[in-house]
Amino acid sequence: MSAPAAERQPQLLFKKARVTRHDERVFVTKLLVALVMVATGCFLALRPQWPLVIAGVFLLGAAYTHMVELQHQCLHHSSFRNSKLHRAVGVPLGLPLLVIYSHYRVQHLQHHRYLGTPQDSEFFGFDARHPLTWRMLIEGTFDYVRLAKTLKDIARSCTGRWTYDLGQISERRRREVMTEYRILGALLLAIVPLTASGMGDFILRLWLLPLLFAVPMHFLLELPEHILCDSETTDVLRNTRSIRGSWLSTWFTNGNNLHVEHHAAMVVPINRLLERHDEVRQHGAHVERSYVDFYRLVLREARKNSARTR
Repeated sequence: MSAPAAERQPQLLFKKARVTRHDERVFVTKLLVALVMVATGCFLALRPQWPLVIAGVFLLGAAYTHMVELQHQCLHHSSFRNSKLHRAVGVPLGLPLLVIYSHYRVQHLQHHRYLGTPQDSEFFGFDARHPLTWRMLIEGTFDYVRLAKTLKDIARSCTGRWTYDLGQISERRRREVMTEYRILGALLLAIVPLTASGMGDFILRLWLLPLLFAVPMHFLLELPEHILCDSETTDVLRNTRSIRGSWLSTWFTNGNNLHVEHHAAMVVPINRLLERHDEVRQHGAHVERSYVDFYRLVLREARKNSARTR
């Protein structure tokens, strides 16, 4: 007689899978949709009517946030059958939000390896192991300090002094990180003559103002992954959260809502994670129906913890 469903071990969740031609087509389609978002946002942001400008700026901020999630899939080499394409595509995807592909990849793969241990360290600033308070939420949501830190890394890379401070990496990887920071530095430096030539308004509408939206948007998108989960275990079914969400949230986050599924088998193409969600619902400790449910949980916890610190 078979064991009850609740006692069965997941059969599909931890199974690895190679990138297929179909997976590659799905990812390329996502890239094309992102380009349409950017083009539409640019068109609206450059209109003379301010309501259209605001809509365009917001759409660009959303597009830049979405592009970092596409970059995340490239980090795991689960987008293309040819692994060399991941860096070529991943580098430009992160530039609008000042996210350096190779630096992000080194630190993010370390996060996957050490999740649930003291060595865990995500690329973005907030630490899910700390108590959730209003102050933590506000500082994380408006973490423009990270952008200033990026300028420091650019300066160190341009002088050859950049080093990885969370462990050891190969010299080849260090050179790749510095090269990408130098590319970003050159693009930022180009803003000066462009502004002097009268294109300052274009830069403001197409990048600086969208960046103001993208930073908090990205934080709120990343927040559900491990917050309020068990940070003292390496069991992915207890230290990570999944959110069923809608087709829209699954597309916009590029499957980041299915985070238990992703950590269980990080090389599986994102578009194939949903088929594993039923097992996560059966065995996962932190599974939400929607982002609304999750943010309600966050607000309750922040209210409770903040009241204790008064």
